Amino acid sequence: MEKFDAVVVGAGPAGSAAARTLAQRGFSTLLVERGNRPGQKTMYGGRIYAYPLEAWYPDWRKDCPVERFVVRESMVFTADGRSVAIEFESPRLADAKEASFTALRSKFDEWMAKKAEEAGAMLVTGIRVDELWREGGRVRGVVNGKDKVAADLVVLAEGAVSSLVRQAGMSKEPSPEQYAVGVKETIELPPTTIEDRFGLDSRTGAAYVHTGDYTRGCRGGGFLYTNRGTISLGLVISSQDLGHRHVSIADLMDDYKALPSVAAKIRGGKTVEYSAHLVPELGGSMSPKTYSDNVLVAGDAAGFLINNGYTFRGVDLAIASGVAAGEAAARARKAGGMSATNLSAYPSLLRTYNVLTDLETFGAAPSYLKNPRLFTLYPELVVSLAERVYRVDGKGKGKVLDAALEEMRQRKLPLIQTLRDLIGGARAM
Repeated sequence: MEKFDAVVVGAGPAGSAAARTLAQRGFSTLLVERGNRPGQKTMYGGRIYAYPLEAWYPDWRKDCPVERFVVRESMVFTADGRSVAIEFESPRLADAKEASFTALRSKFDEWMAKKAEEAGAMLVTGIRVDELWREGGRVRGVVNGKDKVAADLVVLAEGAVSSLVRQAGMSKEPSPEQYAVGVKETIELPPTTIEDRFGLDSRTGAAYVHTGDYTRGCRGGGFLYTNRGTISLGLVISSQDLGHRHVSIADLMDDYKALPSVAAKIRGGKTVEYSAHLVPELGGSMSPKTYSDNVLVAGDAAGFLINNGYTFRGVDLAIASGVAAGEAAARARKAGGMSATNLSAYPSLLRTYNVLTDLETFGAAPSYLKNPRLFTLYPELVVSLAERVYRVDGKGKGKVLDAALEEMRQRKLPLIQTLRDLIGGARAM
């Protein structure tokens, strides 16, 4: 029977961040990945916020497989083929410590796992951890088939629907309202075509978030990120709504791709990859217990994801939580072992790295985003108001406020309700 100080389950960003941190702290560390290589079985939107890499690997810019640095943000409202975009652009973000970038997980996860190996962790791929090995009422390692691997600590970083977290008694059975369905197409286009269409250079990129009627009343929205020679295009849609409305997410994806504001950007592209994934949707309110005797939980397995309507964050929280897990283990060892009491510093470290802090800041966003008006009435209102403001038909123009009130009257949308939604959004997001 092999024995390690720590076994990390899952070689995604959270797992590799934890494994490298543990190895750097002197732990003999086994990093286990069920895919044949890191990044083989992962799906995400396509964007990474870089700030935790500054602490985890300060030289990350030297060899990190960055596709493009995001310098342009766009929020797009759509209705009946029309669109209104709110855009922010800052070229200096590419070189800032708080940069964000697009990446392909197949390359990024391999890069992170390699850094963990270079620090001394042992990576084993193509191995599925079937269950936790318990003895004397405590977790003592992991089980793969008939084989057992002993460990003083097990870090669970196996993704959004973690069976091992439930086995550890740290979470309940998942329910549909806790998850959204994410789908993504990777669409191939020549780099020069991407740069011409989006007004970019060879290093910079753009990020778009779309909301509107193409979701057929389902709560959710679309995203578009530019890579070097591909575009990441996808949807994140409430799993409850898909079931209640009997809507196929594949049909919604076709509608999304047909939007004029999207179709023009992907014209002539070839879909080279299609992926789907369950996305933890309720943020901190669905997080399991994150530490127990001999066990820590990090990344998506802990529900560490933020969707506040204009940004989707997961990978940065995964990396930060992996680093926090490694540091919590180092403190626990100094205190005498991997008991729950000694590992209880983990939540405070998660706050130090702003994982729990940010989850709490945007804790009201998941409930606010359940408001169906955000995906139906308001996008239509914004687009129709813009059309009314910019259209000149020779019949006399009214002022913007008058046009807004008329659009609201046509939709029987009470002013008080609209103000409440606006104030609620400002507080939640």
